[in-house]
Amino acid sequence: MKTVSIKTVATEAGVSIATVSNVINRPAVVSAATRDRVRAVIDALGYVPNSAARHLITGRSTAVGLVLFGVRNPYFANIARGAEDVLRQAGHLSVLCSTDLDTAREEEYLDQLAHQRIRNVIIAPVQVSQGWLERLRERGFNFVLIHNADEHPEVCSVAVDDALGGEQAATHLLARGHQNIVFVTGPMNMRAPRDRYEGCLRAVLRSGRTQEALRVIEVDDFTIEQGRRAGERLLVATQPGTAVFCANDLLALGIMQAAFRAGKRIPEDLAIVGYDDIESVTTTGVPLTTVRVEGHELGRAAAQMLLDEERDPDGHAHRRKLFSPRLIERLST
Repeated sequence: MKTVSIKTVATEAGVSIATVSNVINRPAVVSAATRDRVRAVIDALGYVPNSAARHLITGRSTAVGLVLFGVRNPYFANIARGAEDVLRQAGHLSVLCSTDLDTAREEEYLDQLAHQRIRNVIIAPVQVSQGWLERLRERGFNFVLIHNADEHPEVCSVAVDDALGGEQAATHLLARGHQNIVFVTGPMNMRAPRDRYEGCLRAVLRSGRTQEALRVIEVDDFTIEQGRRAGERLLVATQPGTAVFCANDLLALGIMQAAFRAGKRIPEDLAIVGYDDIESVTTTGVPLTTVRVEGHELGRAAAQMLLDEERDPDGHAHRRKLFSPRLIERLST
């Protein structure tokens, strides 16, 4: 078969080669009528863009790395899907990397992306430091963080106001007469669970209680299995408490399973609040009260920031977008 060139497509469509390139790589900058005309010619001629050739010419891949620390969690799957929706429309392939909270694995993925000349990255980091950011820049990455980077205004970031979410969860439980709250979380060396704890504590102290009214159970990960283990620890405690706020929904579902196995009633014996509002929490035997986070919109916003910088690297101003969470009350409280 004869290879169709981009020049042939441009001639047939009556546009410049640059316009054809924009339709393929940056369709948002081309009018709808022109996009439709060029795409019709591409389909008619069977033109296939040569991404390998572009890679060799520019020294960069058009793919975008999505480096997330828990794609087994539906919340992060929603973030990835939101980013992918925007990137696909702009002609970018998404390359998904799951770090599973492992900093060494995170570094390995970043090295591999750099080796493949993938320079655009959306990353939910395990931890952020000035040195870590400098290493990203040294690799030549353009990047957007899924992280509350208020201490780093020199980078683009999208995040959730997790302190507000924690405050909403605790306020909800306190209003139902619970005197003590147990906060169940994965590693507390990460920003998001720390913020959720701080917000929870803020509500507890505002109610006139002391810090001792908020107990913490920390486990190794943010999974259902770790939630079950936390639930087992909670239920054999001398003062197990009557209310639990979990740093994510998977932990809450694990707590719920442990409670059911122990013959506990929810919410009569134990009230539970989760975080993220993943789809499965509405289908459990007792639908879960949770703090809703719009993961899909988070991913879309991150991808749009990345594309904005790609289109105008010199005039681009770094931005931080903070989403507000919302408590969704269901039967578990």
